[in-house]
Amino acid sequence: MLGMSLREAAAVLRLGQVKPTELCQKCLSLIKETSFLNAYITITEDIALKQAAEADKRFAQGKPLGELDGIPIAIKDNFSTAGIETTCASRMLKGYVAPYNATVVQKLFDQGAVLMGKTNLDEFGMGSGSTDSIFGPVRNPWSYSRSYIEKRPISHHAAKDDSDWVIAGGSSGGSACAVSAGTCYLAIGSDTGGSTRNPASHCGVVGLKPTYGLVSRHGLIPLVNSMDIPGILTRCVDDAATVLGMLAGHDLYDSTTVQDPFQPFSLPETIDLSNLCIGIPKEYHAPGLSTEILSLWSKTADLLEKAGAKVMEVSLPHTPYSIVCYHVLCTAEVASNMARFDGLEYGHRSDIDDSTEAMYAATRREGFNDVVRGRILSGNYFLLKQNYEKYFVKAQKVRRLIADDFVKVFNSGVHVLLTPTTLGDAAPYLEFIQEDNRTRSAEEDVFTQCTNMAGLPAVTVPAGLSSRGLPLGLQFIGRAFCERQLLTVAKWCEKQMDFSPLQFNRDLGNGSIVLQYSKSASFV
Repeated sequence: MLGMSLREAAAVLRLGQVKPTELCQKCLSLIKETSFLNAYITITEDIALKQAAEADKRFAQGKPLGELDGIPIAIKDNFSTAGIETTCASRMLKGYVAPYNATVVQKLFDQGAVLMGKTNLDEFGMGSGSTDSIFGPVRNPWSYSRSYIEKRPISHHAAKDDSDWVIAGGSSGGSACAVSAGTCYLAIGSDTGGSTRNPASHCGVVGLKPTYGLVSRHGLIPLVNSMDIPGILTRCVDDAATVLGMLAGHDLYDSTTVQDPFQPFSLPETIDLSNLCIGIPKEYHAPGLSTEILSLWSKTADLLEKAGAKVMEVSLPHTPYSIVCYHVLCTAEVASNMARFDGLEYGHRSDIDDSTEAMYAATRREGFNDVVRGRILSGNYFLLKQNYEKYFVKAQKVRRLIADDFVKVFNSGVHVLLTPTTLGDAAPYLEFIQEDNRTRSAEEDVFTQCTNMAGLPAVTVPAGLSSRGLPLGLQFIGRAFCERQLLTVAKWCEKQMDFSPLQFNRDLGNGSIVLQYSKSASFV
């Protein structure tokens, strides 16, 4: 059952074939067995068992709360959770316990979800590998797949101790890892420049970034207010659509959410693409794009055309400037948002008390890692009076041009864009950390951050395996608030790919977990 989709698992629970407490215990057991992946910062075992027991009672009485009743989930550790520590993977917030739930967390609880724990991330979400956390890096479950290990001369147990493993992507790497490893059916991440789609691609799961304003940011500890959006990580596109229906809608606690009512939807089983136009942005043939991704991208475009869709090349001319523009705007808002962490109200506080200024400086030096401090310094530089017009204002103008590029393409009759999600498959950890965070983020986010600046919805779906046996994802970008159309195309693509849902077996010979993803890849 651990290998089922969310909707399949919910159906089994409703039929009474498995109790929520039984499912919860199995997931908790698997979390412990796969602890070497470091997907979770906090495992909420007591809370999970209590929530599952309450679900047991509701099912016994024939009164389940909703579609998620009894379903194990995970939440990225930058969302506030009442009574549970929220750290943002930073020393600055270690020990901080929020008095309330983020809106998305509360909505999931209202549907009866069972919280397995809070997942690991890059500190404050600043990174693309989930390697910059005070709790250590997240390991991609695919590092332990047969398809990967057969190409690497290491054994399963040696792999746990060696550094010969690949990154999970970031910054929501813990959430993607948790879903990929089968420890939960749904995980919530955040997406500022690709932080949901990037790890989803590397871990072989579906990652959805909704339209900005469609899902509440209340309770999400802010990184970049104008780009942050909660992301959804699931095993299939149908599950992502189901969860979006639960989370979307206006929130009185978030003035940036749109007030138009959202109508939940289900995706059709038979999909007709004959009236759709799919755009292929020529600027996304970026330097460093792997030949495998390029081939998969081209193959998928051909499949769409053969299915009746009109496929055409389009231009987003300001794309080459987007990553620099994103860096300026991101660091400027980071500098503003991080100013609140002064050590006085909550979180880490330095013991130095020579003066208030000395205490502030020491607190921030001790509480933030090099990456966070670097982005704060960059942002403050861009916001200096003498630099404001030169950098920040100019970047805002370029952002408008980038958004206008998308508007022009969609107004020309294009319904959905097809692009790569990342330049290639997941990088080995030792190779990834050789470059600085800024360089790596620029490389990993090159195809994803544009949609954050334009506020558009985007989803990545697993589309194949690389020659190293690691997942490769493709991204679909849609019109604002057209998630149904976007996910319908993504579901069609998902059906064409030989990337079946997770299936579990047990190798009794050595007690190892066997996780089957497709005919050509399995975990050992």
